[in-house]
Amino acid sequence: MEGFEEIYTLYFRDVYRYVLSLCRDSELAEELTQETFCQAMQHMKDFRGDCKMTVWLCQIAKHLFFSHQKKRKRTVPLSEGNSPGEAPPGEDSPVERRLLEEAETMTIHRHLHSLREPYKEVFMLRVFGELPFQKIASIFGKTESWARVTYHRAKLKLISEMEGKP
Repeated sequence: MEGFEEIYTLYFRDVYRYVLSLCRDSELAEELTQETFCQAMQHMKDFRGDCKMTVWLCQIAKHLFFSHQKKRKRTVPLSEGNSPGEAPPGEDSPVERRLLEEAETMTIHRHLHSLREPYKEVFMLRVFGELPFQKIASIFGKTESWARVTYHRAKLKLISEMEGKP
């Protein structure tokens, strides 16, 4: 097995881009990527080699991201300087505007997350992670053609779902 420093050097960028595709926040992606490698180092003995190292690391990262999301849902941060009644009558306050934008974004993400695997993950890696099809294929241990077709099908399924078609 490769030394952990070599694993970190080889896979850091791929894991970071994957996490960034999930959270779309560079600071959070950096933090979760670091945590991914900390956990990987602690559990290196558990890596059986059934899959590629990148797949294993991305699975750890995905679980960390979902854990982070669960914790975040439990707390609601208050924006600085935004108190009720701050906006003029008839206008949405900055907090209300932000909530409306988040609601629209959540609708899109809800449709995206209703896609089955591997469509959901391939779509997210391509769109949010901006990974080339070749990298996506290597993460899944498939061909580049498979990655292209899967992405295309995911896009069609997402469009269909958002338009309310079965």
